[in-house]
Amino acid sequence: MPLVDTHSHMDVDRFDKDRDAVLRRAWDAGLEWLVVVGSGDGLPGARRALALAKDVAQVFATIGVHPHEAKEWSLAEYPEYRDLAADPKVVGIGEIGLDYHYMHAPPDVQQARFREFLALGGEIGKPVVVHSREAKDDTVAILRDARNDFPGGVMHCFSGNYEMAKACLDMGLYLSISGVVTFRNAGDLREVVEKVPVERLVIETDCPYLTPAPHRGKRNEPAFVALVAKKIAEIKNLAEEDVARITTLNARKLFGMELSVQSSITYRIRNSLYVNLTNRCTLACTFCPKFVDFMVKGHFLRIGARGPRPEEVLVEVDAASIEKRPDEVVFCGYGEPTLRLEELKEIARALKARGHRVRLNTDGLANLVNGRDVTPELAGIVDAVSVSLNAQDAETYARYCPSRYGAEAYAAVKAFISAVRAHVPEVQATVVGLPGVDVDACRRIAEEELCVRFRFRPLDELG
Repeated sequence: MPLVDTHSHMDVDRFDKDRDAVLRRAWDAGLEWLVVVGSGDGLPGARRALALAKDVAQVFATIGVHPHEAKEWSLAEYPEYRDLAADPKVVGIGEIGLDYHYMHAPPDVQQARFREFLALGGEIGKPVVVHSREAKDDTVAILRDARNDFPGGVMHCFSGNYEMAKACLDMGLYLSISGVVTFRNAGDLREVVEKVPVERLVIETDCPYLTPAPHRGKRNEPAFVALVAKKIAEIKNLAEEDVARITTLNARKLFGMELSVQSSITYRIRNSLYVNLTNRCTLACTFCPKFVDFMVKGHFLRIGARGPRPEEVLVEVDAASIEKRPDEVVFCGYGEPTLRLEELKEIARALKARGHRVRLNTDGLANLVNGRDVTPELAGIVDAVSVSLNAQDAETYARYCPSRYGAEAYAAVKAFISAVRAHVPEVQATVVGLPGVDVDACRRIAEEELCVRFRFRPLDELG
């Protein structure tokens, strides 16, 4: 299970006696790499963090001036900070920001240092690691004002409310979640984690501080970042492997690491195994994220125009089932599976022969596309169908889900839902939360008119 601790203080003296052993435990726990923060102890701390990063291949550093030391910082030190920050083993600027809880420096002094080091991030092209405690309004205001001056960043040990989280996300920042999320009194933070897409989260320990449950009272260490991933998985109804995979990818994106991605024919989310048959679509949905990025829950779903052959899909399903048998196999991917209807049926028959539960996620336009009622052909080979209804009327549907079929499409989706009920045991209609979509009206259409289950899907949650 790949993990990254994006914020640690492994250079401090509390690790001097057993640093090597602590790092070994981190690698044994699945950490691919970690970040040690060169901020909080002046230039000596910055030098120490970089020295550790240069000494250990899987360790990287950030360099900055902590708000606690903003008053003591001298402009004469800036050239050395800049030189240290330019080193290839330094991946970011930080931690920098504002701390009005301890107030070791006046707010105006903290704000000046914050702006100077945001500018340094822009000068050398590295993301910023932001500390904010009891300073929400000023932190957000300064970040907004300087947003064009730095290339991105992360809110370290995020502890704000959802309003602050949304403001940071709107600026393209990541939120870093620490062991605090496991604390009994951290209900507000867990609510933020529940609402924020996991694709915008990274994880950290902030060790030796903020030790997660059940180890509170002990010294924190990078291996414990797995407990943060576990708690996020619990909150978001994901597998721990999902959170590990996604947050590791996020950390690579955040810190400009090389992204080694491979196209996925089959991919696992929770314990469902998805089949990516095609990237072709009948619709050009205005809200579809594939027009920006082909990543879904840490899987890269861009595939060739031909798409996989049935035997290729079955080989991958069989291999994945040996590792861990899935609860279901789902035809979904980033495209409309029924555009390869014959291949879909061939694969589904083989899956049923192997004893798998089979689900189809579809736009519901297969009858219109094929010029016939295809729903009887799904009988006995598909156990469940999820159809994207996506609107309460044809006009709203056409606005968000345009196609060459125009106004015909919405009626065809409803007709497909009605028809497929006679051949597939489980049918549900889904709606994405979009402006102008009347969710209650959609629910009534699904449950009362079409007599199927209804599911609401948040706009920012894929998979």
